[in-house]
Amino acid sequence: MIIWLASYPKSGNTWVRLFLTSILHSNEGNIDFKDINKIGGQYPLRSHFENFIKDFNNINEIKNEWINTQDFLNLDNKTKFLKTHHVNCKIGTSSFTNLNNTLGVIYIVRDPRNVITSIMHHFSKKSYKEAEEFIFDEKKWLGILKENEKKIKNYDFPTLIGSWKTHYNSWKIVNKNFLLIKYEELLLNPDNEFKKIIEYLRNFIEVNIDHQKFKKAIEACSFQNLKSLENKKGFAESMTDKESNINKRFFNLGPDNNWKKLLDKDIRLKIEDKFKSEMLELGYL
Repeated sequence: MIIWLASYPKSGNTWVRLFLTSILHSNEGNIDFKDINKIGGQYPLRSHFENFIKDFNNINEIKNEWINTQDFLNLDNKTKFLKTHHVNCKIGTSSFTNLNNTLGVIYIVRDPRNVITSIMHHFSKKSYKEAEEFIFDEKKWLGILKENEKKIKNYDFPTLIGSWKTHYNSWKIVNKNFLLIKYEELLLNPDNEFKKIIEYLRNFIEVNIDHQKFKKAIEACSFQNLKSLENKKGFAESMTDKESNINKRFFNLGPDNNWKKLLDKDIRLKIEDKFKSEMLELGYL
């Protein structure tokens, strides 16, 4: 069954996946970017639906096969991790996932006042205004090509993400083995937060990790180390600038992405007003 690693884009999903890679697929807690998919890839991808649908831009066809494709993935009866940015939605009678396919959810959330800066960089938005429209859009899809539009790298299949708040609200209602991880807590106290993840995993799989390996994994997954590795070797999940066609850093600002220093007051107030309930709930306000 699936343990979903779910998050709105640019909220720390990759950070958690790299940590899981280091503790589950290395002997000493080291990091190698090429090993990241050993814990499980992204869903949905075009490859998941190739034997199920004909039109890869037809939402009606796609939604009818969400559960069938997950049933197929789970035929091996093994515990697997799948990264997703998809909102946990229901369109008509079709649900994105169900409890028969879901073993649990690790949901990674990040203050939207910092998400917006990362969105602007990652998706080549020309202004905070464009990035604001992105995170407010309740019908936001990735991977659907409009006329004369280039495919977004790493999003080769329609993925409904909705707004920041809709995404969070859709996943928090999963009443089965739900673990909430806050990006900000990962920054402030990585030892504590990653221990939470390990204890969570031990409910489902065997995790053999001693203190030395744990500390090594924490060091390997520090932002500065990940940024250094990307500078040396590149990173497959980095995006390409639409105009310059140059790959941009995936690990860009990290701890330096501070809305108090970067965000215009008007944009900040709009975000706080739009997402007030959820931000209060999460302790962001």
